[in-house]
Amino acid sequence: MGSTSFQFFGFAFAVVLVYNLSRSVVYRQAVLLAASLLFLASFSLGPKSFLPFAAFLLLGYLGVRAAPSLPRYGFPLLLCVTVGVFVWLKKYAFVPGPMFLRFSYVTVGLSYILFRLLHLMIDRRSGDVPKGVTLLSYLTYTLNFTTLVSGPIQPYQEFEKTWSVLPENLNFGKVALAVERVVTGLFKTNVLALLISTLQSRALESLAAPQPLAGRAGCGVLALASYPIFLYCNFSGYIDIVIGIAQLLGIALPENFNRPFSSDNFINFWSRWHITLSNWLKTYVYNPLLMTLMRRFPSPALETLWLAVALFVTFFLVGLWHGQTSEFVFFGFLQGFGVAANRVYQIQMTKLLGRKPFQALSKNHLYVTFTRGFTFTWFTFTLLWFWSNWGQIGWIRATLGGAEALVWLAIFAGATVLLEAWESFRASALAVHCDGAPVVYSMYWRAALGTALLVVVLAVSLLMNQSAPEIVYKAF
Repeated sequence: MGSTSFQFFGFAFAVVLVYNLSRSVVYRQAVLLAASLLFLASFSLGPKSFLPFAAFLLLGYLGVRAAPSLPRYGFPLLLCVTVGVFVWLKKYAFVPGPMFLRFSYVTVGLSYILFRLLHLMIDRRSGDVPKGVTLLSYLTYTLNFTTLVSGPIQPYQEFEKTWSVLPENLNFGKVALAVERVVTGLFKTNVLALLISTLQSRALESLAAPQPLAGRAGCGVLALASYPIFLYCNFSGYIDIVIGIAQLLGIALPENFNRPFSSDNFINFWSRWHITLSNWLKTYVYNPLLMTLMRRFPSPALETLWLAVALFVTFFLVGLWHGQTSEFVFFGFLQGFGVAANRVYQIQMTKLLGRKPFQALSKNHLYVTFTRGFTFTWFTFTLLWFWSNWGQIGWIRATLGGAEALVWLAIFAGATVLLEAWESFRASALAVHCDGAPVVYSMYWRAALGTALLVVVLAVSLLMNQSAPEIVYKAF
């Protein structure tokens, strides 16, 4: 069942209807779990294919129950075993092939379940999840069909609040907001992502054809710069859809995107892109690692180094989490390098110029315009190792030939100009007020825009007769 298919929306609509028949917490938990199991079953390769998945869930539950009482050295061992089983099930390239299971099995959502398991184990150990986690709560949390495939990664404490208060009945306003969110997500995934994906594919095909230098450069710009926009529409659109569906179930999922291409540096970018992943890594990797380094080697002269090391390790893990191949290892290296270099640059510029002058420079409009374009360009460069492989990257470079430098310069210049134009347009639109609030936030404008987007989604689906691209993050 595709996450943006009409079958999925029919399924979600039926779940919402059944779920809201009663306000009983036990009833709603049971409906959510049943729906999640049915959704998981749609990925079935046969009953046997669920055995490793079920075993991983059982291991996690036993680990969560045991975490508070394990001895000092037993808890790190539990975490290592959990991660080790995940690495084995996901068939990472450095694990010897003969060790893998010899049959096909379901791994959908396993990466996101890993984050939830580690979070639960650590927070149960620290007391941040003071109450025992029942089997029903554990399963509804880890298998929640709205977040199973591609997140967002919701802390258990926030999810548990769903059942801690008497649920409110749906009203027209709540339904309208949820439907608006779903329609917006559909427009991103089924229209924008589809069109941009088609544009990139055609640009890559054209790149292979003999043509002048300018033609090759143009195709290269389209092929490379279109992917981050496609990925944003594909992933953030999916997040919009599941947040809207969850709202109809009374579940408040966390936001995962906040206008990432408005970021004026790479650190800021990762606070706006895949926010729940960044927050998880900050809480469970960056903060503990930095504190350990500073306590073990307490020297003011080394603080910049430890900050860079902690940032690099944290975002290097982003690449390792995304995939099992050397391309994802290098993707992680580029993420870690970009964030660490950005932090070192900030520290050195503060020392060179002084805190207030550098803060003033960082807010300078022209400076922000160029750094925004550079941030987009760097992210575009790193994504080469996300969507392609070494062979294809070599082919692209060979095909571009002398146009390679021109392509990256054009991407930087284009991103700088277009993103600034977008920011100016957005500011102008928000400046138009009616009754003390921006017109674009008014009920009538949003209703008209939502209706128009839905018409476009249906028209594109009928005219193109082509399925929307599958959610990219479903693979992780």
